[in-house]
Amino acid sequence: MNARTLDLDLARQALASQPFSVYLGARLTAFGDGAATLELDVREELRQQNGFLHGGVLGYAADNALTFAAGTVAGPRLLTAGYTIDYLRPARGEVLRAHAQVVRPGRTRVVCRCDLYTIDAAGDATLCAVAQGAIALTPDVRSQPAGGRLTEIPAGSPNHPPRTSTPVGTEGSAGSRR
Repeated sequence: MNARTLDLDLARQALASQPFSVYLGARLTAFGDGAATLELDVREELRQQNGFLHGGVLGYAADNALTFAAGTVAGPRLLTAGYTIDYLRPARGEVLRAHAQVVRPGRTRVVCRCDLYTIDAAGDATLCAVAQGAIALTPDVRSQPAGGRLTEIPAGSPNHPPRTSTPVGTEGSAGSRR
């Protein structure tokens, strides 16, 4: 197995190594061929004040499902570059299911889409949110020190042009008007 290959067992090990995923009780139910499905049981402490599943839980599920879907085509060295989520209706049900699939694999990013459903006691699924995200291929992030810092590019170098505008908040003295 090369460094870019994952299977369902290895993907489940990766999920189990995420403390927040363990706390939520998330499970990977499908993984492969450009798609991944993540599920978690809806518990009382995951609801918001009106009794619906909290939007942050849906965001978590979308983020992780998008990244695992990307992992089916790009391997394990991935980080979420960004995602958007649209909540379509309040999330009510017994189980949250996030099904993500690759839309376009690229050299440095993989674009994925995710549909989030709640499953009720009768087994009926209701679409409650959709998400789309870009997942970045990275160097081996496990080799980076925890809490590591980014290297600053020296001012005036070709990759750091000189500042041409005045920084916000330094336009004049306090209380002055223009």
